[in-house]
Amino acid sequence: MDRSEDNLLGFTRALSVSEQAARSELLHLFETTPIPKGERLDNLGIHMDHLALGRALFMDHLYRQILGMPGVVMEFGCRWGQNLSFFLNLRTLYEPTHYSRRIIGFDTFTGFVDVAVEDGDSIYARPGNVRTTAGYDAYLERVLAARESMAPLSHKRKFEIVTGDVRETLPQYLAAHPETIVALAYLDMDLFSPTRDALLALKPRLARGSVVVLDEINDAGFPGETTALREVFGLNGLALRRVPFLNGPGYFVVE
Repeated sequence: MDRSEDNLLGFTRALSVSEQAARSELLHLFETTPIPKGERLDNLGIHMDHLALGRALFMDHLYRQILGMPGVVMEFGCRWGQNLSFFLNLRTLYEPTHYSRRIIGFDTFTGFVDVAVEDGDSIYARPGNVRTTAGYDAYLERVLAARESMAPLSHKRKFEIVTGDVRETLPQYLAAHPETIVALAYLDMDLFSPTRDALLALKPRLARGSVVVLDEINDAGFPGETTALREVFGLNGLALRRVPFLNGPGYFVVE
Protein backbone atom coordinates (compact mmCIF):
# COMPACT_ATOMS: atom_id res chain seq x y z
CA MET A 1 0.00 0.00 0.00
CA ASP A 2 1.14 3.51 -0.79
CA ARG A 3 1.54 5.47 2.45
CA SER A 4 3.11 8.56 0.86
CA GLU A 5 1.79 12.08 1.25
CA ASP A 6 0.37 11.72 -2.26
CA ASN A 7 -1.92 8.95 -1.02
CA LEU A 8 -3.40 9.68 2.38
CA LEU A 9 -6.15 7.14 1.77
CA GLY A 10 -3.74 4.45 2.96
CA PHE A 11 -4.52 2.21 -0.01
CA THR A 12 -4.36 2.36 -3.79
CA ARG A 13 -7.50 2.69 -5.90
CA ALA A 14 -8.21 -0.23 -8.21
CA LEU A 15 -7.68 1.40 -11.60
CA SER A 16 -6.74 -0.13 -14.93
CA VAL A 17 -3.44 0.82 -16.55
CA SER A 18 -5.23 3.09 -19.02
CA GLU A 19 -7.24 4.75 -16.23
CA GLN A 20 -4.08 5.37 -14.20
CA ALA A 21 -2.40 6.93 -17.23
CA ALA A 22 -5.39 9.15 -17.99
CA ARG A 23 -5.69 10.22 -14.35
CA SER A 24 -1.98 11.11 -14.23
CA GLU A 25 -2.32 13.11 -17.43
CA LEU A 26 -5.35 15.02 -16.14
CA LEU A 27 -3.54 15.76 -12.87
CA HIS A 28 -0.54 17.09 -14.80
CA LEU A 29 -2.79 19.24 -16.98
CA PHE A 30 -4.61 20.52 -13.89
CA GLU A 31 -1.33 21.52 -12.23
CA THR A 32 0.03 23.20 -15.38
CA THR A 33 -3.15 24.83 -16.66
CA PRO A 34 -2.68 27.89 -18.87
CA ILE A 35 -6.00 29.30 -17.66
CA PRO A 36 -5.33 32.64 -15.89
CA LYS A 37 -5.68 32.55 -12.10
CA GLY A 38 -8.60 34.94 -12.17
CA GLU A 39 -10.63 32.49 -14.29
CA ARG A 40 -9.68 29.16 -12.71
CA LEU A 41 -12.50 28.99 -10.16
CA ASP A 42 -14.99 29.57 -12.96
CA ASN A 43 -13.64 26.68 -15.02
CA LEU A 44 -13.08 23.83 -12.55
CA GLY A 45 -15.46 21.63 -14.53
CA ILE A 46 -12.92 21.13 -17.30
CA HIS A 47 -10.97 18.76 -15.04
CA MET A 48 -14.02 17.06 -13.50
CA ASP A 49 -14.57 13.42 -14.46
CA HIS A 50 -17.91 11.63 -14.67
CA LEU A 51 -17.62 10.29 -11.11
CA ALA A 52 -17.09 13.75 -9.64
CA LEU A 53 -20.00 15.08 -11.69
CA GLY A 54 -22.13 12.15 -10.52
CA ARG A 55 -21.35 12.96 -6.91
CA ALA A 56 -22.37 16.58 -7.40
CA LEU A 57 -25.64 15.45 -8.99
CA PHE A 58 -26.22 13.04 -6.09
CA MET A 59 -25.81 15.83 -3.53
CA ASP A 60 -28.38 17.86 -5.47
CA HIS A 61 -30.73 14.85 -5.54
CA LEU A 62 -30.46 14.49 -1.77
CA TYR A 63 -30.77 18.18 -0.96
CA ARG A 64 -33.92 18.67 -3.01
CA GLN A 65 -35.66 16.02 -0.90
CA ILE A 66 -35.35 18.07 2.29
CA LEU A 67 -36.48 21.44 0.94
CA GLY A 68 -39.90 21.07 2.52
CA MET A 69 -38.72 20.34 6.05
CA PRO A 70 -36.70 22.10 8.75
CA GLY A 71 -33.45 20.76 10.10
CA VAL A 72 -29.70 20.73 9.69
CA VAL A 73 -27.42 18.87 7.30
CA MET A 74 -24.71 16.73 8.88
CA GLU A 75 -21.88 14.88 7.20
CA PHE A 76 -19.84 12.32 9.11
CA GLY A 77 -16.45 11.67 7.59
CA CYS A 78 -16.30 14.93 5.63
CA ARG A 79 -12.54 14.63 4.98
CA TRP A 80 -11.52 17.21 2.35
CA GLY A 81 -14.98 18.82 2.56
CA GLN A 82 -16.14 18.62 -1.04
CA ASN A 83 -19.65 17.50 -0.07
CA LEU A 84 -19.87 20.26 2.54
CA SER A 85 -19.02 22.79 -0.14
CA PHE A 86 -21.69 21.28 -2.39
CA PHE A 87 -24.25 21.57 0.41
CA LEU A 88 -23.35 25.21 1.09
CA ASN A 89 -23.79 26.03 -2.59
CA LEU A 90 -27.07 24.12 -2.80
CA ARG A 91 -28.41 26.00 0.20
CA THR A 92 -27.49 29.28 -1.50
CA LEU A 93 -29.24 28.20 -4.70
CA TYR A 94 -32.42 26.70 -3.25
CA GLU A 95 -33.01 28.49 0.07
CA PRO A 96 -30.63 31.45 0.35
CA THR A 97 -32.28 32.96 3.42
CA HIS A 98 -32.80 29.72 5.35
CA TYR A 99 -30.27 30.57 8.05
CA SER A 100 -31.27 27.72 10.38
CA ARG A 101 -30.29 25.14 7.74
CA ARG A 102 -26.89 24.74 9.35
CA ILE A 103 -24.35 22.46 7.68
CA ILE A 104 -22.08 20.59 10.07
CA GLY A 105 -19.12 18.40 9.16
CA PHE A 106 -17.57 15.83 11.49
CA ASP A 107 -14.17 14.17 11.03
CA THR A 108 -11.08 13.15 12.95
CA PHE A 109 -8.92 14.48 10.09
CA THR A 110 -6.34 11.92 11.25
CA GLY A 111 -7.99 8.91 9.63
CA PHE A 112 -9.63 5.84 11.13
CA VAL A 113 -9.24 5.63 14.91
CA ASP A 114 -9.69 1.90 15.34
CA VAL A 115 -11.19 -1.11 13.57
CA ALA A 116 -13.76 -3.58 14.94
CA VAL A 117 -14.27 -7.27 14.22
CA GLU A 118 -17.35 -6.29 12.22
CA ASP A 119 -15.11 -4.47 9.74
CA GLY A 120 -13.53 -7.74 8.60
CA ASP A 121 -9.97 -8.08 7.37
CA SER A 122 -10.17 -5.72 4.41
CA ILE A 123 -6.94 -3.92 3.51
CA TYR A 124 -8.99 -0.74 3.32
CA ALA A 125 -9.92 -0.75 7.01
CA ARG A 126 -6.72 0.15 8.86
CA PRO A 127 -6.14 2.74 11.60
CA GLY A 128 -4.87 5.97 10.08
CA ASN A 129 -6.31 5.33 6.63
CA VAL A 130 -8.29 8.13 4.94
CA ARG A 131 -6.51 10.88 6.84
CA THR A 132 -5.86 14.43 5.68
CA THR A 133 -2.82 16.66 5.83
CA ALA A 134 -2.04 18.20 9.21
CA GLY A 135 -4.18 21.20 10.10
CA TYR A 136 -6.57 20.66 7.23
CA ASP A 137 -9.65 21.33 9.37
CA ALA A 138 -8.53 24.95 9.78
CA TYR A 139 -7.96 25.27 6.03
CA LEU A 140 -11.40 23.80 5.29
CA GLU A 141 -13.00 26.26 7.69
CA ARG A 142 -11.39 29.14 5.79
CA VAL A 143 -12.64 27.78 2.47
CA LEU A 144 -16.21 27.39 3.72
CA ALA A 145 -16.14 30.81 5.39
CA ALA A 146 -15.09 32.39 2.09
CA ARG A 147 -17.80 30.42 0.31
CA GLU A 148 -20.44 31.57 2.80
CA SER A 149 -19.33 35.21 2.56
CA MET A 150 -20.55 35.18 -1.06
CA ALA A 151 -24.07 34.13 -0.01
CA PRO A 152 -27.01 36.10 1.46
CA LEU A 153 -27.04 36.60 5.24
CA SER A 154 -23.30 36.03 5.33
CA HIS A 155 -23.10 37.73 8.73
CA LYS A 156 -24.80 34.64 10.20
CA ARG A 157 -22.45 31.67 10.55
CA LYS A 158 -24.35 28.71 9.10
CA PHE A 159 -21.72 25.97 9.04
CA GLU A 160 -19.47 24.25 11.54
CA ILE A 161 -16.51 21.86 11.46
CA VAL A 162 -16.33 19.45 14.40
CA THR A 163 -12.95 17.78 14.80
CA GLY A 164 -12.52 14.53 16.75
CA ASP A 165 -13.92 11.04 17.22
CA VAL A 166 -17.63 11.20 16.37
CA ARG A 167 -18.38 8.71 19.14
CA GLU A 168 -17.52 11.54 21.51
CA THR A 169 -18.16 14.71 19.51
CA LEU A 170 -21.67 13.95 18.21
CA PRO A 171 -23.26 13.30 21.64
CA GLN A 172 -21.50 16.43 22.90
CA TYR A 173 -22.80 18.48 19.98
CA LEU A 174 -26.38 17.25 20.37
CA ALA A 175 -26.31 17.89 24.11
CA ALA A 176 -25.14 21.45 23.46
CA HIS A 177 -27.80 21.94 20.75
CA PRO A 178 -31.08 20.46 22.02
CA GLU A 179 -32.97 22.29 19.25
CA THR A 180 -31.31 20.16 16.56
CA ILE A 181 -33.48 18.32 14.04
CA VAL A 182 -31.48 16.42 11.43
CA ALA A 183 -32.99 16.74 7.96
CA LEU A 184 -30.08 15.10 6.12
CA ALA A 185 -27.39 12.85 7.59
CA TYR A 186 -24.58 11.71 5.29
CA LEU A 187 -22.52 8.93 6.88
CA ASP A 188 -19.19 8.27 5.20
CA MET A 189 -17.11 6.85 8.05
CA ASP A 190 -16.83 3.40 6.47
CA LEU A 191 -16.42 1.51 9.75
CA PHE A 192 -18.82 -0.25 12.11
CA SER A 193 -18.29 1.43 15.48
CA PRO A 194 -18.46 5.14 14.55
CA THR A 195 -21.32 4.47 12.12
CA ARG A 196 -23.33 2.54 14.70
CA ASP A 197 -22.78 5.12 17.42
CA ALA A 198 -23.66 7.98 15.08
CA LEU A 199 -26.88 6.26 13.98
CA LEU A 200 -27.84 5.62 17.60
CA ALA A 201 -27.26 9.27 18.51
CA LEU A 202 -29.04 10.56 15.41
CA LYS A 203 -32.11 8.35 15.61
CA PRO A 204 -34.01 10.50 18.17
CA ARG A 205 -33.24 13.62 16.10
CA LEU A 206 -34.70 12.32 12.83
CA ALA A 207 -38.22 13.24 11.73
CA ARG A 208 -40.50 11.82 9.10
CA GLY A 209 -38.93 12.87 5.80
CA SER A 210 -35.36 12.98 7.10
CA VAL A 211 -32.82 11.51 4.68
CA VAL A 212 -30.09 9.15 5.90
CA VAL A 213 -27.25 8.28 3.51
CA LEU A 214 -24.61 5.56 3.86
CA ASP A 215 -21.73 5.95 1.44
CA GLU A 216 -20.43 2.36 1.62
CA ILE A 217 -23.69 0.44 1.91
CA ASN A 218 -23.47 -3.14 0.62
CA ASP A 219 -19.71 -2.71 0.14
CA ALA A 220 -17.54 -5.79 0.72
CA GLY A 221 -14.55 -3.55 1.40
CA PHE A 222 -16.33 -1.92 4.36
CA PRO A 223 -18.88 -4.44 5.67
CA GLY A 224 -19.14 -2.70 9.04
CA GLU A 225 -21.24 0.13 7.66
CA THR A 226 -24.04 -2.20 6.56
CA THR A 227 -23.77 -4.16 9.81
CA ALA A 228 -24.22 -0.94 11.77
CA LEU A 229 -27.34 -0.08 9.79
CA ARG A 230 -28.78 -3.54 10.38
CA GLU A 231 -28.11 -3.30 14.10
CA VAL A 232 -29.64 0.16 14.62
CA PHE A 233 -32.49 0.33 12.10
CA GLY A 234 -32.86 -3.18 10.68
CA LEU A 235 -33.27 -3.70 6.97
CA ASN A 236 -36.75 -5.18 6.53
CA GLY A 237 -38.53 -1.91 7.27
CA LEU A 238 -36.29 0.30 5.15
CA ALA A 239 -36.87 1.30 1.54
CA LEU A 240 -33.22 1.63 0.51
CA ARG A 241 -32.59 3.64 -2.63
CA ARG A 242 -29.67 4.50 -4.89
CA VAL A 243 -29.07 6.58 -8.01
CA PRO A 244 -28.10 4.90 -11.31
CA PHE A 245 -24.99 6.99 -11.93
CA LEU A 246 -23.04 6.11 -8.73
CA ASN A 247 -22.04 2.67 -7.52
CA GLY A 248 -21.56 3.16 -3.81
CA PRO A 249 -24.00 5.30 -1.82
CA GLY A 250 -27.44 4.22 -0.68
CA TYR A 251 -30.04 6.15 1.29
CA PHE A 252 -33.44 5.94 2.89
CA VAL A 253 -36.11 8.44 3.85
CA VAL A 254 -37.52 8.13 7.36
CA GLU A 255 -41.21 7.19 7.19
